[in-house]
Amino acid sequence: MNSSSIIPLKGAPGSPYTRKMIAVMRYRRMPSRLIISQRGDHGVFPKPKVELLPTFYLPNAQGQIEAVTDSTPIIRRFEREVQGRSVIPTDPALRFVDELIEDYGDEWITKAMFHYRWHYQQDIDKAGSILPLWRGITAAPAQVADMKQAFAERQIHRLRYVGSSPATAGLIEDSYQRFLEIFERHLHQQPFWLGARPGSGDFAIYGQLTQLAHFDPTPAALTLSKAPRVHAWVYLVDDLSGLEPSEAGWVDAGALPLTVIDLLREIGRVYVPVMLANLKALQEGLTEVRADLEGQPWTQQPFPYQGKCVQWLRESFSALPKQDAARVREWLDATGCLPLLG
Repeated sequence: MNSSSIIPLKGAPGSPYTRKMIAVMRYRRMPSRLIISQRGDHGVFPKPKVELLPTFYLPNAQGQIEAVTDSTPIIRRFEREVQGRSVIPTDPALRFVDELIEDYGDEWITKAMFHYRWHYQQDIDKAGSILPLWRGITAAPAQVADMKQAFAERQIHRLRYVGSSPATAGLIEDSYQRFLEIFERHLHQQPFWLGARPGSGDFAIYGQLTQLAHFDPTPAALTLSKAPRVHAWVYLVDDLSGLEPSEAGWVDAGALPLTVIDLLREIGRVYVPVMLANLKALQEGLTEVRADLEGQPWTQQPFPYQGKCVQWLRESFSALPKQDAARVREWLDATGCLPLLG
């Protein structure tokens, strides 16, 4: 694959991960064509093993086109195959922090996105009305009504996978508000988490915020009220093709901004204990994940993919040069994230 290849992908405007990857490709000036997801349509493209969005159609080692999902490894593949405008920091310690922020966005902030969308009635009504139309804009009114009900019921039923329930609603919402406060302060100093150029972590968080800050009524009103810079930031990250990054755009790893340390504290406060509890449940064959957050019980169904995320982060840490590993360990120890390393 080269930088001039037009890459097909199937996705949807309401998919945070679709939005994440479109923004990455715009920033990296990689041409693509978006196929809006339609129910059951694969056309000339192969069917993925698991129906996830976005789905990219890329050549494998034999040159055959295959359906590929999972944004994080796709970003790394593009880094290997297309040069320039990287979203991965060159400094190994910063690279690990960026990867951790990316996973926090993909696997924790998404809990807030899913929770707000399917917990509050006005959000349920909007999502149930609009999201199905993106899969069939010309559908008849009766069909739209049926799609709205079926879609909402299916998504509400899935809340148990992200841990959203009446018992955990306050934990999720408090965490989202703390995140907004940290990010709003951070944006007074620099435009991206690790400097003047975006990393993969920025795009992961952006993807979730396209929904939280701009689509779903309850969190959008909250974001606009509490964090106007964050609300504005989402518009800016939507298309960064005009940004000209330089190597000096990354922060100095010897002087990590205090707001990034604050974000790591928030990650250690919520993401780390839930991810570790999920890993424990998977390893012990348990049917329920149990964790303690803020002195309150957190429960959800085990999620195998998030177990893999922990293992990948541990592998990334193990691959760090000794000096960089020591620096990362110091940051993680000071912020409650160190248990993530096992």
